[in-house]
Amino acid sequence: MNQLIKNSIFSPLHDSSKKESSLWLGIGVFVLLAIFFYINQIADAKISNALHGGLMAAGATCLGSLPILFSQAYSKKTYDTLLGFGAGVMLAACFFSLIMPAIHISKEIGLSPFYASATAGVGIILGAGFMLFIDRLLPHEHFIKGREGPAVGSFNRIWLFVIAITLHNFPEGLAIGVAFSGDDLVSAKALTTGISIQDIPEGMVVALALRGIGYGRITSVLVSVLSGLVEPAAAVIGAVVIGHHPQLMPIGLSLAAGAMLFVISNEIIPESHRDGKGIYPTAGLILGFVLMMILDNAL
Repeated sequence: MNQLIKNSIFSPLHDSSKKESSLWLGIGVFVLLAIFFYINQIADAKISNALHGGLMAAGATCLGSLPILFSQAYSKKTYDTLLGFGAGVMLAACFFSLIMPAIHISKEIGLSPFYASATAGVGIILGAGFMLFIDRLLPHEHFIKGREGPAVGSFNRIWLFVIAITLHNFPEGLAIGVAFSGDDLVSAKALTTGISIQDIPEGMVVALALRGIGYGRITSVLVSVLSGLVEPAAAVIGAVVIGHHPQLMPIGLSLAAGAMLFVISNEIIPESHRDGKGIYPTAGLILGFVLMMILDNAL
C-alpha cells in the first residue's frame, strides 16, 4: 500500500457505518437507474441519445472500479499517471469537441470570427465560474487535499467524497448532453467515446483511493458507480436545456468546456502533482490528449 494512503488523516469506518453506507448507496444506484429507464421511455431521440451516451460513460466508470473487488494494490506512479491521462483526454475533448464546434456554430449563424470567439470565451468563463461557485458552496472531501467547503460537523465522510466526485463528473455529463442536442452525431459520439475511455481509469482510481482509506470493497465500488451515474443525469439536463433552446448551443458547448477546464486545473492536475514527481502525470496527460485528438478527428 502506498505510503501516502497509509499516512492518510482519515480513519477507517466502523463496520456498522460501512454497512449503512453500502445500503444507502445501493438504494441510490437503484433509484437512479429506475429514473433513467423511465426517462428513456418518454424522451425524444436527442434526449434518449444523450442519456445513452451518459450511461455509456457511467458504464465505463463502473467497469474501471470492478478490479477493486479482487485486488487493491497499486502504486503512486500508476495513480498519478491515470489522473494525468484523464486530464489529457478532457483537455482535448474541451478543445476539439466543445470549443471549436461552438465557434463554428456561431459563425454559421452569422457572427463574425471575433464575436464567435468572444461568445465561446464568455461561455468558458461562465462554466468555470459556475463550478467555482458550486465548489465553494458545497462541502466535499478530496483524496489528498482533504476537506473543503463549509463546515459540516459530523457529516458522513463518504457523502463528502460523493459530492466531490459529483463536482468532477457533472461537467463531463453536461458536455455529452450538449453535444447530443445538436445535429452532429459523429462529434457527439467521439466526445462520448473519449470521455468513456477516460472514465475507466478514473473509476479505478476512485474505488482504489476509497478502499485505501478504509472503505469496504462493495462500498468503494458503489461510490464509484454512483459517481458515474451523475453523468447520464447531467447529460439529460444538457440535452433538455439546449434542445429547447438550440440558439444556446454555442454558449452551452463552451460552458461545458469551461466547467471541464475548471475541474482539470483545480482538481485533477493538483492531485496528480502533489507528490512532486510530475513526469508520470505529464506523460499520462500528453498520451491522453493525443489519443483523444486522434479519436475525435478520425471519427
